[in-house]
Amino acid sequence: MTQYEVVGIGNAVVDVISHADDSFLQDNGIEKGIMQLIERDRAENLYATMQDRLQTPGGSVANTIAGIGALGLPTAFIGRVNDDDLGQFYAKAMTDIGIDFVNAPVTGGENPTSRCMIFVTPDGERSLNTYLGISTGLTSDDVPQAVASGAKLMFLEGYLFDHDAGKTAFREAARAATAGGGMAGIAISDPFCVERHRDDFLALIENDLGYVIGNEAEIRALWETDDLEDALTRTAAICDTVVCTRSGDGVTLIRKGERVDVPVTKVTPVDATGAGDQFAAGFLYGMATGRDLETCGKMGNICAAEVISHIGPRPQTSMMELFKEKGLV
Repeated sequence: MTQYEVVGIGNAVVDVISHADDSFLQDNGIEKGIMQLIERDRAENLYATMQDRLQTPGGSVANTIAGIGALGLPTAFIGRVNDDDLGQFYAKAMTDIGIDFVNAPVTGGENPTSRCMIFVTPDGERSLNTYLGISTGLTSDDVPQAVASGAKLMFLEGYLFDHDAGKTAFREAARAATAGGGMAGIAISDPFCVERHRDDFLALIENDLGYVIGNEAEIRALWETDDLEDALTRTAAICDTVVCTRSGDGVTLIRKGERVDVPVTKVTPVDATGAGDQFAAGFLYGMATGRDLETCGKMGNICAAEVISHIGPRPQTSMMELFKEKGLV
C-alpha cells in the first residue's frame, strides 16, 4: 500500500550560499563552475570567508523531494546527519516543510554533518565545495523497509552510488519499492560517478530501475560515446523511461518507445543552483499524478526556470500557481 508518493535517498547536505567574484575564486583556489570535494579543515576555512550566507538544507535529491512536497504530495527523505548543530538544523528544516525525515540524527563520534559552500558569481555560475561528512556512510540499515516498500516512486542520488554500502542500499531499496507496487529511479548526478562504476550503474538501471534522469554528459558517459542519440537509444533499450536534460536546448523524454522533445525558453540565470533538482521535482510530480510524458517535461522545465530566477536551490514561488497559469493543472 502506498504510504508516500515519492521517497528520496541521498546526501543530507547543508547548503551555504554566498556571492563572490572571479578574483575571490582565484585567490581561494576555487575552480569555477564545478563541484569539488574538500576535506573538513578546508570546509571550515571556506565557511569563515563567506559574507552574505544563505543557509538551507540541501543535497540534490533532498532538494527534489522538497520541491515535490511543496506541490502537496506526501514525501519522505532518507539521509544521514550528525547530532550536531547543522544536523539538528537540517532535520528540523526538512520536517518544518512537511517532509518525513526518516533518520534520527546520529549520536556519537561519527563525522560531522555534510555541508556545501556554494559561491555564486555575477554571471550566475555556481562553484560548489562539498564536505561530505557523515552522509556517505549510508547503508541498508538506514533504509526502513516499510518506507521503501511504501513508495509510489523511489528516487535515488547517484553520488551515493560511489560507495559499496550505498550500492547495496540502493539495490535493496529499489527492489523493496518495486515489490510494494512502486517504481524506483535514479539521478545519475555526475559523469565521473558513472566512469568509476559504469558496469554497476548499468546493471542497476537495467535490472532494478524504471526511470533514469541525467544530463547530456551523464547519459553519454553511460556508454562511453560522444553520440547522444546513440546513448539515448541504448539507455531506452534497458530502462522504460529515460529523461535527458539539455540545458538551453530543452529536455528529451523517452518512455516505452514514445519520444517527446520539450523546448525551453533560454534565460540568464540569477543562480543555476538546483536547476536539475527542481526539474526532477516537476517531472516526478507529473509522473506521480499520472500526467502524459510531455506534460511531465513541461512541469520539470517550469520548476527549473523558477529556481534559477533567484538565489537558492528550492522554489520561492507557488509552483502549483505557475502550473495553473500554463494550463497544466
